[in-house]
Amino acid sequence: MSKLLYISMMRLPTEKAHGLQIMQNCEAFADAGYEVTLWVAWRFNTPKMRAIDDPYAYYGVKPNFTIRKIPCLDVFPLFASDSKGARLAFYIQMVTYIISMSVAILFTSAEIYYSRDEILLAVLARLKANAKLAYEAHLFSPTQRGANLQKRVISNVGSVIAITSKLREDLIQQRGADSQQIIVAHDGISQSRFADAPDNKMARERIGWDESAFIVGFVGRLQMIGMDKGVGTLVEALAYIDGAHFALVGGPDDMAEKLRQMWIEQGKSDAEFLYVGHVPPHKVPLYLSAFDVCAMPHPHTTQFAYYTSPLKLFEYMASHSAIVASDLPAWSDVVEHEQTALLIPPSDVEALTDAIQRLKDDPQLRHQLTTNAYQTVMAHYTWSARADAILGHINRGNK
Repeated sequence: MSKLLYISMMRLPTEKAHGLQIMQNCEAFADAGYEVTLWVAWRFNTPKMRAIDDPYAYYGVKPNFTIRKIPCLDVFPLFASDSKGARLAFYIQMVTYIISMSVAILFTSAEIYYSRDEILLAVLARLKANAKLAYEAHLFSPTQRGANLQKRVISNVGSVIAITSKLREDLIQQRGADSQQIIVAHDGISQSRFADAPDNKMARERIGWDESAFIVGFVGRLQMIGMDKGVGTLVEALAYIDGAHFALVGGPDDMAEKLRQMWIEQGKSDAEFLYVGHVPPHKVPLYLSAFDVCAMPHPHTTQFAYYTSPLKLFEYMASHSAIVASDLPAWSDVVEHEQTALLIPPSDVEALTDAIQRLKDDPQLRHQLTTNAYQTVMAHYTWSARADAILGHINRGNK
């Protein structure tokens, strides 16, 4: 059996979306017939994450791949409230992880070495054959140092996987990627994750939410690499819709509390603000099923507009709940206005209000959008289909 080694510096488990993305990808690569090992950093974790003793169950994936923790020096707990110290802690962790990884890799063989991390791939290029290296790109670095690193990595790996079309285009035009070297592979969903999801009524019974309420929900962290995801715009829009409830499944708590205060200041009832906080990934489908509308109110930033393929978009599509989202190029080739979602100009409170009011008043439209979205995601955006496409691309020279 061919071996695939996925190398990451992440903390596992983690409350961040990249943990779910990586775990589901490893599961899919293993389902495709590879012997998969995931390397992660041996780090201190948060109290909530330390309480999780089975990461496979937490993420709702099969234990069909191996997880190995690579030692590193983690001094982050010493600098919890010191931004300069945290930066130093990151470099200490990174350097010590690279040293441990480099030693371990000398005694490891695989057909594919796969990573999202440019720094790790730059080191691996000195230790392993370039044709065996695969780089999954999630960012287009805006700094000169980052650009130089991306160019170096791209010139030293056999395959590049970009998560959006614009990212592929820019990596070819500005980072020197060969068009035959790079493919687009959006994120996706695990079909089994939604196979037993309850209907709307049953989901609300399990959670304890009013079956007759009109609920608009958002799932996930409220920021990504310091960028706000626009949920405040959603709260503003819902203030104009009579009887609308807002469900927030995510965090962090301090940001959620600010949104709750904003909700109340706009004259909405505290009882209509349904804050759940962070839940294990395997429970997310339950909450999605309880929404009438799933919202993605992201503002227009370069990262969101061109280089982000949000997990939540694909899980929203699988949830049988209608989607209202900012009209951004990064996902305009995934969802289509009036067919699988209602797309509105970013940060436009009036347009967002009108779209949600329209969905509230038109159950038939909600049904049409949810049916089309579900059929689309199941046909084109599953992890298994993604893994097959990526592995086919990586092995293209062996055919």
